[in-house]
Amino acid sequence: MTAESKTAKSTTIENLQSALSMELAAVHQYMLHAHVLEDWGLDRMAQKMRGEMQEELGHAQEYMRRIMFLGGDPQVKAAKVPQRAQTLADMFQVDLDDEEEAIRFYTRAAAVAAEAGDIGSRMLFERIVIDEEGHKAWLELQLNLINRIGEQAYVAKHMTIDEPVGGT
Repeated sequence: MTAESKTAKSTTIENLQSALSMELAAVHQYMLHAHVLEDWGLDRMAQKMRGEMQEELGHAQEYMRRIMFLGGDPQVKAAKVPQRAQTLADMFQVDLDDEEEAIRFYTRAAAVAAEAGDIGSRMLFERIVIDEEGHKAWLELQLNLINRIGEQAYVAKHMTIDEPVGGT
């Protein structure tokens, strides 16, 4: 292996590690959101956040597998600490900002992997970018709905009054 290809492989592993940390941060953020939403009585939206959390966990596992496949040593640490939102609009906006950051980073990382001839990492980054674009579109829609119909009407759609929320 040439010095140049070792450097390219090292950069790809670093990008995979950053992606892993970003996904773990998203897992923690969505977990916090789910509990906050449940506490607010928005059980339907809490369930949606749990689904998002599971998808992000799947992404983290894929990045971890790829790091190990390339001979790296995955570091299981979140890129940042989750923050509790005070409103739905704030919650969605923070998530939207994170998704946009992930899309930018994964797109650049895919290009770096392609330049290094690492098709597997390139394809992984590209596939996850497509998932993140779906999350981004959903978040933009939720913010648009809150803007158009107001948070109270939006909240009414995402709660179940006749069923007790689990927990204590």
